[in-house]
Amino acid sequence: MSIALTTVTGSAQTGFTTPGYTITTDVAPDVNGRQYVVTGLTGTQTGVRTHAVSDPFSIVFYRPKTLKALPVPNPVTGRYGSLPRNTYGCITRKGVNFAANQPPDIMVTRVTCDVPTGADAYDQPNVRAGQSLFIGALNQQSAGWGDMLCNGVI
Repeated sequence: MSIALTTVTGSAQTGFTTPGYTITTDVAPDVNGRQYVVTGLTGTQTGVRTHAVSDPFSIVFYRPKTLKALPVPNPVTGRYGSLPRNTYGCITRKGVNFAANQPPDIMVTRVTCDVPTGADAYDQPNVRAGQSLFIGALNQQSAGWGDMLCNGVI
């Protein structure tokens, strides 16, 4: 199993001290996904709420329902036409309050990765390197990203 969340150590955010999340496996909205909900918090996260039906705190990872393979190249030129792509992704949903005495609305964070067919087998080191940079940069800039979402300053 490639993705199997347990307790998640959160990354640094302004105002949080050692954030952590207790995760419970949930049923994903579709068969090609794996979903988890936050049922407990650790560290200092004043005001943060765990998952509830009307106030979600969940994350789902998904893959294509049908994985595409590299097509046959043109028999005359040996070249490939446009390559199909396999789209993988992750969606985080978090209930957020926007005003007093109002029910929470849902903030949605979506990340997708379109992998050209064939790259998964032919160039695994560079597929992994692209993800390493992406996830490392987000982790390094977690507080800055959170600050930007709250103050609009990039």
